[in-house]
Amino acid sequence: MTNAHLTHVWAPRALGILRIVAALIFMAHGTQKLLGFPASPNPGPAMMSLSWIAGVLELVGGALLALGLFTRPVAFLLSGQMAVAYWMAHAPRSFFPVLNGGDAAILYCFVFLYIFTAGSGAWSLDNLRRQGA
Repeated sequence: MTNAHLTHVWAPRALGILRIVAALIFMAHGTQKLLGFPASPNPGPAMMSLSWIAGVLELVGGALLALGLFTRPVAFLLSGQMAVAYWMAHAPRSFFPVLNGGDAAILYCFVFLYIFTAGSGAWSLDNLRRQGA
């Protein structure tokens, strides 16, 4: 097998796996905030607060990304959400992400930005919608 063949066959699959895994882990943040699962010592956020809106974006956006539905606009929105979360909640604590707890927010921001530019990859409802059109 040539490198070109490996890239042609496996790159969309690897992108699909990255999208699905990142989305499912991201969704857990929303389920914790909004549904109390997994259990958290923090109480659920007040409706329409920034934390509640973040939870809705994490839960609904994560589900849409996991399914690969409206992938590009959702990934763009979630990338922005993570940039805002980093600068509002983490950066004021320390300059260093390892000290301010913002490394996950940075990674999500750039993973979602990559998905926005690269598309959904394999195994997405977006691909099924395109084939049916």
